[in-house]
Amino acid sequence: MRFLLPLLLICCALLALLPGCEPKEDLLTTDNSAKLEFSADTVLFDTVFTQVGTVSKRLWVYNRNSRAVKIDQIRLADTNPGTYSLIINGDERQAAAGLEIRGKDSLLVLVKARLGATSALKPFLLTEQLLFTTNGNEQDVKLVAYGQNAYFHVLERLPCDAVWRNDKPHVIYGAALVDSLCTLRIQPGTRIYSHGGAALVVRGTLLINENANPTTELKDDDRSTIVRFQGDRLEAAYNDVPGQWAGIQFDASSSRNNVVNFVDIKNASFGFLVFNPRNRPHPKVTVRNTSIRNISGAGLTFASGGQSFDGGGVLSFSGDFDLTNCLFTNCGEYAVAGVGGGIYNLNYCTVANYTPLFSRRETASLSFTNTPPDDKRPLVSPITIGVSINNSIVWGSIAEELFFENSDRYRSSLSIRNSLLRTRAYAAAADAADKPGLGNPALNNLLNVNPKFKRSPENAADKYDYRLDTLSPASNKARFDALVPRDLVNKARNTSTPDLGAYERVNP
Repeated sequence: MRFLLPLLLICCALLALLPGCEPKEDLLTTDNSAKLEFSADTVLFDTVFTQVGTVSKRLWVYNRNSRAVKIDQIRLADTNPGTYSLIINGDERQAAAGLEIRGKDSLLVLVKARLGATSALKPFLLTEQLLFTTNGNEQDVKLVAYGQNAYFHVLERLPCDAVWRNDKPHVIYGAALVDSLCTLRIQPGTRIYSHGGAALVVRGTLLINENANPTTELKDDDRSTIVRFQGDRLEAAYNDVPGQWAGIQFDASSSRNNVVNFVDIKNASFGFLVFNPRNRPHPKVTVRNTSIRNISGAGLTFASGGQSFDGGGVLSFSGDFDLTNCLFTNCGEYAVAGVGGGIYNLNYCTVANYTPLFSRRETASLSFTNTPPDDKRPLVSPITIGVSINNSIVWGSIAEELFFENSDRYRSSLSIRNSLLRTRAYAAAADAADKPGLGNPALNNLLNVNPKFKRSPENAADKYDYRLDTLSPASNKARFDALVPRDLVNKARNTSTPDLGAYERVNP
């Protein structure tokens, strides 16, 4: 026992000389070799519309050292004051000091950009530096935003005889309305971006490229002729996401004589919608040289009627559509749905309705019925329906891509000829009850024969191309129509043996 007290005194002295019993990762290091690492050397905002805030982008700041480091300061260089804002470790602030990151831990910085209005017509660049000072080290991450001025239409009733120019993009919030007896013209090459749920509503007349007559074949990235509609989320992750905005709606009471030519519509709930449940005089829409892709609006509800419907490339409740040189693909419910009447003419169209972005599709791509969508309100006039499909390809990811409900009641108004079709129900050579016989040799249809597209989900993982492959059975099977001498991309058709569908293939 006589040695116990001296031993305790020695232990206490030794403990006093040792550092605190903190975990190693909590012990600060001041070594200037202890630098930070970052999840990216540049935070990029691609195509930011002026006066519109961006989404937050994440920047992770890593301490790879075994001991903690203290960040003496985080701040913006402020090269472009007011452009960028920060949320550092959960707090909204433009600078921070004395923040510690434990060993092998990280810190999160959220960055937003908001670009002020300028007079620039072309895209411009705004750069900034986010600066970090740690143990005498100066490190930085670049902040880069590509800015673009735009015309903004926020719940706007457009003036009569409005013209949307192509010098800047147009951005729709809520809705842009073309009133009855008024016309909206959209110039070639115009870009239209719609915020979530936004729509272009046409009570009057919409004219897009109505007189366009390009002299050369168009490329996919053409900016001189093709008018493009899409959502306003421009990050790469949203390139092909359906349902980002509503679509283009034609009002039943007064919309007439609409022409849509050389247009690309993507990522909407519907491409074109006519809602005319009482069968008033039909809005007429002529659509030429147009692609409609990445469409899904499952559970769409129309406030005027309370009904709920699925989305479609063309979703028509007693409307009339002429569709020529059109491509429909990745429509999660319908490519074209005609309900309660209407006249639908498809000529040289390609329905390649593979739906890789959807887990399952059960609805036929082309579906028609004379049943009114709303049986609670009286019809203004008797229902009539007619469907004409010529020189087209109707194909997709399910075995039945055609559906005609109650077809016996409008059999005389059905004309499906010179087309490649995917259907089992209508494959017979003779008509049966509510089943037109599309296998009749006189109709010259190809049934259930794979059209062999260049790149489809059947033979490629991405970058789909619905032009015909060299061995396609749809090649040289169409009837030449002098009114449609060129295809979707303005390539001249063979005058004696053109190809089925929207694209003409030229043999090398």
